[in-house]
Amino acid sequence: MTGKRNGICEIITIGDELLIGQVINTNASWMGEQLSLSGLQLKRVTSIGDNNQQILDALHDAVTRAEFVFITGGLGPTADDITKPALCEFFGTQLVYNEEAFQQVKALFQRRGMEVSDRNKAQAMLPENCHPVQNENGTAPGMWFEKDSAVIVSMPGVPFEMKAMFENQVIPKVMAMVNKGHILHKTIMTNGIGESSLADIIKDWEQALPINFKLAYLPQPGMVRLRLSGSGIDRNELEQTMNTLVTKLIPLISDYVFGYDNDTLEEIVGDLLKKSNKTIGTAESCTGGYLAHLITSISGSSAYFRGSVIAYANEIKTSALRVNESDIAKYGAVSKEVVEAMAIGLQKKFNVNYALATSGVAGPDGGTPEKPVGTIWIALATDKGVQSEKFQFGEHRGRNIRRSALSALNMLRIELLKVM
Repeated sequence: MTGKRNGICEIITIGDELLIGQVINTNASWMGEQLSLSGLQLKRVTSIGDNNQQILDALHDAVTRAEFVFITGGLGPTADDITKPALCEFFGTQLVYNEEAFQQVKALFQRRGMEVSDRNKAQAMLPENCHPVQNENGTAPGMWFEKDSAVIVSMPGVPFEMKAMFENQVIPKVMAMVNKGHILHKTIMTNGIGESSLADIIKDWEQALPINFKLAYLPQPGMVRLRLSGSGIDRNELEQTMNTLVTKLIPLISDYVFGYDNDTLEEIVGDLLKKSNKTIGTAESCTGGYLAHLITSISGSSAYFRGSVIAYANEIKTSALRVNESDIAKYGAVSKEVVEAMAIGLQKKFNVNYALATSGVAGPDGGTPEKPVGTIWIALATDKGVQSEKFQFGEHRGRNIRRSALSALNMLRIELLKVM
């Protein structure tokens, strides 16, 4: 490809498993995000099956519209990996042995203390007109092609193989080939408020955005991300405008903002616990250990996390956490009285500064008119006492569990900020 391009992109994902719903197409969404962050324009995503003709048709269509076509899937050592033969047919070429690709495969196996099999050696057979793209995490090399006004890059479908290849090698090479202004993104992470309520609070601020800035609402279970994007030629001017806009936004929603960009609640809470030299434990019923999982997913969490009691059954609540049987009988397991007793019992049992407890009706069964599905109680025991809050989430079990855990972490975050 000669000259600079505008960065018009398409993605083709290959695999029968994507079409029948056996595997969620996370590759396309992740790649789309990376392209957007790089200022490239993704115009279309096409998902096709493991079929030679479908691959050829998708490629012929894509190169009429896009300057860069990114393919994932259909590369590997097994017989159902058909992308390379299809690419050979598309380009009118043949597979040839590529020494550079073989050395990459060989080096990977040496690092793992394994011998290269004949099947893996065959992965060094690549279309004659391609440039191999190193696979840092697997045996299937990527392939870079240039045809007329288009670049076609074929990558493995295994996410952790594709991501390293795309981020470290493909995107930098693409960026050197495009005419590009600057696109900046800033994401504000919120918890404890819904999308429509946020929109109502910040509507005047949003309506006053400059013409080259736009706001996207990105809701997830338990949080809403606000992504502010700006585009322009002068990067310094963009950054100054971005900072000014965010500075005006934050006071409007400060009660709900917990972080920015890639921050997570578990990371923010972990940092606060470290800085305050405090410890935490969890007593979980409806979340079934998910809250503890989030906390311990952070490297270094052993500095502040002591442990968890998954008190799913009432007899565990009474025996392990010293919840009174009479309180369960009188108020029910999903109640202010029981969840507060769980938090207090856990705090004493583990001798921690903070104890989070959850109890609720995650669903889809178990609801009553008084306590419908989605009724959740969360309690936080501290050195000063115990507090609790009732939530009414939706009817989806998985979302209820995640929203409960995130709400518990946010309750702890707010409390920690009071003592910082």
